[in-house]
Amino acid sequence: MKTPDNTEPESWHRFFGASANNTAWDLTELPSGEFDALDLLDSAHAAAWHWQHVGNELNRMRALMLLALAHANTGLGASAFAYAEKMRSYFLYAEGTSDWEIAFVHVVYAHAAWTAGEKEIHARSYSQAAQAIAGVAHDNERGMVQRVFRHVPEPETHEKGQAGI
Repeated sequence: MKTPDNTEPESWHRFFGASANNTAWDLTELPSGEFDALDLLDSAHAAAWHWQHVGNELNRMRALMLLALAHANTGLGASAFAYAEKMRSYFLYAEGTSDWEIAFVHVVYAHAAWTAGEKEIHARSYSQAAQAIAGVAHDNERGMVQRVFRHVPEPETHEKGQAGI
């Protein structure tokens, strides 16, 4: 990623927001134990902070989705679920939400629900995620969602009380 060639704060917020965002998303694709939880949380929060300064509503909601996933991946169930509920409300009711983004919503919501110990919501969202992924039109976008979905526990493997970071 090319660094800005000016001193405008907005350019640097975009640069650091995108950099932190990309780092965090890369970490979410790794299996538990293969990433540093604090690195994931720091990069997700950094991305959200920068997007708060220069992003539009879509950027901020995508950052919220990433926060929900980062918190779910690190065992922070209550905050993961709170972030997930907020971003879910936005994406499911926003006009023009793409098929891959709807799939991500269900994947992240399922993972957050599992981490929060919400068995029924987890099972329902897991099923919705699988259906939404199957409906993603483009292979590369479907693959992107599947790389995150493979880390969401299946409903029958749910165990409440997952440890935090």
